[in-house]
Amino acid sequence: MQLTKRDVVGAAIAILDEYGLGDLTMRRLATSLNVAAGALYWHFPNKQALLAAVADRILEPVSAPSDGAWDRQLTEIATAVRDALLAHRDAAEIVSAAFASRMTTSTVVALFARCLQAGGIREHDAELAATSLLYYVLGHTIDEQSRMQMDSSGALEDSASPLFESPTATDRFTFGLSLFIAGARAMIKA
Repeated sequence: MQLTKRDVVGAAIAILDEYGLGDLTMRRLATSLNVAAGALYWHFPNKQALLAAVADRILEPVSAPSDGAWDRQLTEIATAVRDALLAHRDAAEIVSAAFASRMTTSTVVALFARCLQAGGIREHDAELAATSLLYYVLGHTIDEQSRMQMDSSGALEDSASPLFESPTATDRFTFGLSLFIAGARAMIKA
């Protein structure tokens, strides 16, 4: 059976989930697929291209809601992005790097922008706001995943700030998202 890009990305995600980004090497990936490391370069010219494909696969489940008000759709998409990131270890870091490198093919920013335009924000401003919203979701989730990893390794002290313990990470995410939407509504009224 011939190795496909999809096989390589799936194996990379399996390593990511089990060991984390720090241990996702081309050598380990090749070993897990029972191929020489050079075989991976047939599909991906470098590790950054592989990680961009991993980011795209992680975000694959995110799609536009079929109906609802623009703000409800925006909330659903942002929540779906966060959920997709939380489903895989270090996913927020990988997706953030893929967006920074401009190598991702994900349509998340376009989905956000369409919702914002449907709410009445001009195209240029909607694109800027969509990117800002993505960075909020990524930043929040990177923090959340880092804390989960520190907690699972016992690295967090019992005296950790109560600010981060209550309300829950989901409550903090939802609050930040509501602030973003309130700002978008203010732009529409202006």
